[in-house]
Amino acid sequence: MRDAEIRGLTWSQIDWEKKILTVGRSETDAGTGRTIPLNGTLLDALVDHTRWYSMRFGDAKPEWYMFPGGGDRRRTQRCRSPHSRPEWNNVRKKAGGAGRWHDSRHTLITELAENGAGDETIMGIAGHVSRQMLSRYAHIRTEAKRRALEEAERNRAAAVERMREASKKQDVDVAVP
Repeated sequence: MRDAEIRGLTWSQIDWEKKILTVGRSETDAGTGRTIPLNGTLLDALVDHTRWYSMRFGDAKPEWYMFPGGGDRRRTQRCRSPHSRPEWNNVRKKAGGAGRWHDSRHTLITELAENGAGDETIMGIAGHVSRQMLSRYAHIRTEAKRRALEEAERNRAAAVERMREASKKQDVDVAVP
């Protein structure tokens, strides 16, 4: 999700029964709203966050922001967090990591592409409306390209071997490339 989409999440955007998150209209022309399935890891993290939130602020109202912020703590559950980058920078420094907040979005899109997710699936998750925008994010690594080519070669070699074995059984000479 984009930074602004995360900061603007309200509790009403989570459907716990269907295990989906609905992202509303984004600040970009491409952002027309979409649903994102919640995998087990994200669902567990959101359940933990819900517990923390309830202990801190009480039961959340649907219109309250999931990630509150702002200087006025008396109404923090109703204030949209002004920006997540300072929090990200604090976590990143404590963990000894590198990278910008937005890099995690690029990384996920790249990993989805490398693991074989189709363009339409990736575009639906990321909120992209064009393949051109998708190509800016999906930085397919050289090693992933190499693995794909090696897999294609293994498949080709296995097919050739099956053809040779079949020709031996039929005692037919087959010209195989």
